[in-house]
Amino acid sequence: MNLIPRHRYPQIFIIIAAVSIMGLVFWNTTLFFQRLKDDERSKMEIWAQSSKAFNSEAKNDYIDLYLLINSSNTTIPIIYTDEEGSIILQANIPESIEQDEDLLADFLAKMRAENMPIELNLGKGKKQFIYYGNSPVLNKLRYYPIAIVLIIFLLGGVVYFFFTATKISEQNKLWVGMAKETAHQIGTPLSSLVGWVEILKTENVNPEYIEEIDKDVFRLKVITERFSKIGSIPQLIPTDVVRETQDAYRYLQARSSKLIEFSIDLPDEPLYVLLNSQLYGWTIENIVKNAIDAMRGKGQLAIEMKQNARDIHILIKDSGKGIPKAKFERIFEPGFTTKSRGWGLGLSLARRIIEEYHDGKIRVLRSELGKGTTFLISLRKVSIHSSEKAENPKILKPAT
Repeated sequence: MNLIPRHRYPQIFIIIAAVSIMGLVFWNTTLFFQRLKDDERSKMEIWAQSSKAFNSEAKNDYIDLYLLINSSNTTIPIIYTDEEGSIILQANIPESIEQDEDLLADFLAKMRAENMPIELNLGKGKKQFIYYGNSPVLNKLRYYPIAIVLIIFLLGGVVYFFFTATKISEQNKLWVGMAKETAHQIGTPLSSLVGWVEILKTENVNPEYIEEIDKDVFRLKVITERFSKIGSIPQLIPTDVVRETQDAYRYLQARSSKLIEFSIDLPDEPLYVLLNSQLYGWTIENIVKNAIDAMRGKGQLAIEMKQNARDIHILIKDSGKGIPKAKFERIFEPGFTTKSRGWGLGLSLARRIIEEYHDGKIRVLRSELGKGTTFLISLRKVSIHSSEKAENPKILKPAT
């Protein structure tokens, strides 16, 4: 059985190729560092032998060679010491260190740690030691593997976010496809129901029954339009958010348990925001239904609206079981649910509708376990001409 989906092959190949390239670069950098270090050791061995020859009895035969080899080293720091460790000579040492005995002693200790000293046997029991440090190029190269590791981590982060974004995109496409297909499937029987309602109106049927059927048919139309708008950019028009909130409240109150005590506190004057009425009503319903589930069908639910110079704030408060503070953000993630039944899409859709489509904000304002939760929706106000009708208002500018 193939555990890896076929469409994932290109992504897996990219990861393997990237890791392989980074591994090869890291390996080659390590080899280059060690080879350069060995070359510097060989140079110092030659340098030491030239010094030994210079100190021999036949030094006149080697003086030109000694001077040539000695002058060729302009980068590797060197310190000569005798058997007792006293410094005889130094070369390529920074002047600030060379003039300070304590700093020079510390520098010598650092050399001992970096490389094994080269021992010169001068004969007659006399010995000298040559200590040398890493050249500036080698010191810089030492940090290259760290840089490579950081690049690997950064690349891993990019690949991770790429896969995450791809997965989210695929999920969004799936939900959008399901929503549009649902709208399409509902549309066929809905058209038939509309026809049957028209037939019933010609029969001797109680008008109250037909009126209620009409309401439910209209509700199905609203639901169909909501699902058909998922994945598309909705049309926003200046709308009285007070009236839309009142309509959503009345619908939910009429169809909820009588054990739920509803209350609402809205301004008397109309307040306008750029709104898609159907999606906004869906948001209110999702939050209210979530609150009713949290109260297990019994409790108090209050809707309140406040405003300032710039924004309109809709507060929905319930007396349910509350939400732990650590889950204030998680409840808006697709698929997250605390119920045994449910897909965990209600609050996720609510956030998408408010924040992505309406450029507003939705969050848990406060919550206390066993006492209830308050959700806050914030929408930007718009100004309209007072002479225009509410059905077709003209936007002047957003409130500032």
